Amino acid sequence: MGGPELYRRIEDLVRQLLLAIGEDPEREGLRETPRRVARMLIEELLSGYFDDPRRYLKTFSVEDEEVAAPIRIGDVVVVNDIPVRSMCEHHMLPIIGLAHIAYIPNGRVLGLSKFARIVNAFSRRLQIQERLTEQIADFIYSEISPQGVMVVIEAYHMCTIVRGVREPMKMVTVATRGRFSEDPALRSDVLTLVFSPRRGLEAILSLSGLRGTSNSGQ
Repeated sequence: MGGPELYRRIEDLVRQLLLAIGEDPEREGLRETPRRVARMLIEELLSGYFDDPRRYLKTFSVEDEEVAAPIRIGDVVVVNDIPVRSMCEHHMLPIIGLAHIAYIPNGRVLGLSKFARIVNAFSRRLQIQERLTEQIADFIYSEISPQGVMVVIEAYHMCTIVRGVREPMKMVTVATRGRFSEDPALRSDVLTLVFSPRRGLEAILSLSGLRGTSNSGQ
């Protein structure tokens, strides 16, 4: 993680921003804001800059009984509903959604939790969704050499909700490598699973807080 000097630089920039908009960074409600923002950016929202995804590449034999069992379609392993929390590089507003990763093992499999850590390492940076999808697919395909990889990301961009058109439009991006690029049936199987009823959209809305709790009496 970034050293003390990086924290100090970001804190100073936040103070300058507060001054530029006419605020008093020394008033009670804002006195700790520069420190909070620096910690939030370095340790959470932009932590991917300080995280090497290669450290999550521990693999297991497909016969290893310790491996958690994700959903399988034949010889395809599908890991669904991996939370995506990123930040748009155009307006520095959150991107919130879900990633779904399918791959065909070539004798070795990744531990289930490693997919979430890999997604975090790439997503917690300034991003565009299209590039994020490609980066995850390229990384898995090149580092663990499966027969094929398919990455689907569906996400809402806060820059279209709180500004501009102010509409909750969902973007879906897909990246394929290896056998998934060559076989339409494989792609169809994964997309059918990912976008089956009661999957995906409701989970994203719940994650992002866009859908409230309904009243049972109405």
